[in-house]
Amino acid sequence: MELASLPGTSLGRRSVRYGEDDAILYALAVGAKAEELDLIFERQLRVLPTFALTLGLWVADAVGALGAFTPDAALHGAQALQIHKPLPPSAVLDVTGEVAAVWDKGRAAIVDVAAESEYFSATYSIFLPGQGGWGGPRGSSAQTNKDPVARPSWSARFTTSSEQAAWYRLTGDRHLIHIDPESARATGLPGVILHGLCTLGIAARETAAAAGAHPADLRSLRARFVAPVVPGAPLDLLASPQPPGTVPFTASVGGTTVLTDGLAVYAA
Repeated sequence: MELASLPGTSLGRRSVRYGEDDAILYALAVGAKAEELDLIFERQLRVLPTFALTLGLWVADAVGALGAFTPDAALHGAQALQIHKPLPPSAVLDVTGEVAAVWDKGRAAIVDVAAESEYFSATYSIFLPGQGGWGGPRGSSAQTNKDPVARPSWSARFTTSSEQAAWYRLTGDRHLIHIDPESARATGLPGVILHGLCTLGIAARETAAAAGAHPADLRSLRARFVAPVVPGAPLDLLASPQPPGTVPFTASVGGTTVLTDGLAVYAA
């Protein structure tokens, strides 16, 4: 299927089922601590809002199944999430998928794939190197205005574990580059890398502290993925919180930015 014909394509509807164990596993996979009982203990469990991104991830696979791209030729370029109401501890959700837009960036293309449910809306932006140049709409450029985190007032370090990707893949993303070193090296990577959505989930959970909020109070989130994270690496977060709950943020590893244009909004 040609990329130019994809916008507006329906990807259908799926019923997605999860239970308390799935929500708890997700929280542990993005670094929830033993003392955060309401994230990891079924009594009065609060589900991390970024868990929704695992429930809608099938839409990215579905557009690939149309023949628009293959997983080994695609990168997760950016992510957006809007929470409509808190996720319950267990549920069966109807999630619909659609190709929201396709952008021609010249040397590459970006496919925005939307997942919708009564609880959340999510857009997975898939970056396709070498597939631009057909004369389609370019869309907006990456942020070029003054960096809102240029003078951060909050910082934190979260040291990922060497098992972080192995844990996170149990939430549903079984791509081989996150578990098998040989498969990762075959794609040009130095070895296994952490899922971008895991890095983003960690960032959203950690930056809640910058807003003085509970991580489950996240209402919206966005960021661009610009470099991979090796499991075990320390993730440095910088933020410039703005009352009442808006937190621009970036994340880096060893001085290399891995998440940029980050913006998390928490309930006041």
